[in-house]
Amino acid sequence: MVEMELYQRWVRQDLEDKDLQEELAAINGDVESIKDRFYKDLEFGTAGLRGVLGAGTNRMNIYVIRRATQGFADYINAKYKNGTVAIGYDSRIKSDVFAKETARVLAANGIKAYIYKELMPVPCLSFAVRRLHCSAGVMVTASHNPAKYNGYKVYGDDGCQITLEGANQVLENIGKVDIFSGVKLVGYQEALDSDMIEVISDDVLEAFLQEIQKQSINRDVVKEAGLKVVYTPLNGAGNKPVRMILDRIGIKDVVVVKEQEKPDGHFPTCPFPNPEIAEALDLGLKLCKQEKADLLLATDPDCDRVGIAVPDKTGEYVLITGNEVGAMLMEYICSQRIAKGTMPEDPVAISTIVSTAIAKKIAEHYGVEFRQVLTGFKFIGEQIYGLEQAGHPERYIFGFEESYGYLIGTHARDKDAVVASMMICEMAAYLRSKGITVLEYLEKIYETYGFYYHTQQSFTCEGAAGMERMNEIMANLQEHVPTAIGGLKVLGVDNYITGETTDMETGEKTKIALPNSAVLFYHLEDQASVCIRPSGTEPKIKAYYTTVKDKKEDAYALDQVLKEDLTKILGF
Repeated sequence: MVEMELYQRWVRQDLEDKDLQEELAAINGDVESIKDRFYKDLEFGTAGLRGVLGAGTNRMNIYVIRRATQGFADYINAKYKNGTVAIGYDSRIKSDVFAKETARVLAANGIKAYIYKELMPVPCLSFAVRRLHCSAGVMVTASHNPAKYNGYKVYGDDGCQITLEGANQVLENIGKVDIFSGVKLVGYQEALDSDMIEVISDDVLEAFLQEIQKQSINRDVVKEAGLKVVYTPLNGAGNKPVRMILDRIGIKDVVVVKEQEKPDGHFPTCPFPNPEIAEALDLGLKLCKQEKADLLLATDPDCDRVGIAVPDKTGEYVLITGNEVGAMLMEYICSQRIAKGTMPEDPVAISTIVSTAIAKKIAEHYGVEFRQVLTGFKFIGEQIYGLEQAGHPERYIFGFEESYGYLIGTHARDKDAVVASMMICEMAAYLRSKGITVLEYLEKIYETYGFYYHTQQSFTCEGAAGMERMNEIMANLQEHVPTAIGGLKVLGVDNYITGETTDMETGEKTKIALPNSAVLFYHLEDQASVCIRPSGTEPKIKAYYTTVKDKKEDAYALDQVLKEDLTKILGF
């Protein structure tokens, strides 16, 4: 049994991390636990690494980090002369340790590492890569996953997450590295003394904040509006930069959720530190009622996504979805830039294939080119890079994805909850100056463009058996294409796995312009749709539903029918 051989090899090692020694001793004789930790290597892809903390090749630990970094260092040295890498990390358990281990391996391979002195948001890392003219970047984070996870995201010299081609090369390199004997390593202090590791100065954060301030459209109204904001960083990296930017634009009345203010990778108040999940915002919502706040802002641990809530006419707080915030920001940015005369020629807005279709209607209304890309903000970043290469980065005005990620401006090439928090607050202040609430603004958008209802459902598939099940489900869906979902006829199927769209009525096939990806998109009658894809970062299959009706209750009812039927189709 290969897993047992690997387990015994790890047991024989004099491991520096005593937590790993204790864990290995604790699972002695537990065949299933050993198998789960050693049946595969933690997979490296365009999202880097992500997994449960612990001992083994299928876990996040310093040895897996070192091995991955050695493979990455070999990739950098083959591509660049005198390569450099920027490193950031969030509040997760051992994030700072993994960041320093990454720097040690890079330095030992002759690659200078620039490392933040404290936890920072993802967009700060993306910004630093280009600000410091680095060859690449590494962000240690597992975003919104539960506390038992950590991750390792890799960025290219353009500040975007690494391409598939680059990820495959790094993966190939990693395969050649022995996890214990094949890694070059230097002492952290030794590398600092020799200038192979350098702490990133505060000037970089200052430059980042200044770039964000430039995105403001109606800054003058913010100070006068007198907004009261409750903010929670969910024990993550947003606490300092978000509060700094709000203060700079004139929002002085910010009340922070104390229990979620300080960095804490155990996330003691919420098992899922995800602003998409209502439970994570419970403390913030209670504080909003107590303070009678105008707005709740909640950023996830690595501060690349933000969720909001606002009061209705009764004083109850309503959570706004990522699609709804995206639609409102799209409407606000387009309308106000036209009104201010700051809309560029041939403006471009970008979203993903699983995000709200109302964005396309808003863009068309304002004469904005609307581009759709695959799920993952790296694809939005690639579009921005393309505009920059063509000499017109100013054409980009806004990008978002339904999972609460937004980017205004080109200072970063990943979603940015700092600039999004600023723009959401500015939008709320502007609406107040016009005597309009955020909810009234949203209703006005629906009245103008139609009521679009979007929900998401996840089907969890844990462990080795779960991965096999996910593959079987996706294969079965391709072999047995459903003719109807929830009683609605399937009009067409976008199969991103094969790169073909099939018209279900004529059988005609056309090529999809986007890259191949593990995604199946079903176009249904009545403008409805269902999209299915395995998560790139979690052991689950995700389903995205869209229903479009004149009345909300009709859209809600149809959504439930679609969910019930798809659950049966998938076999859950």
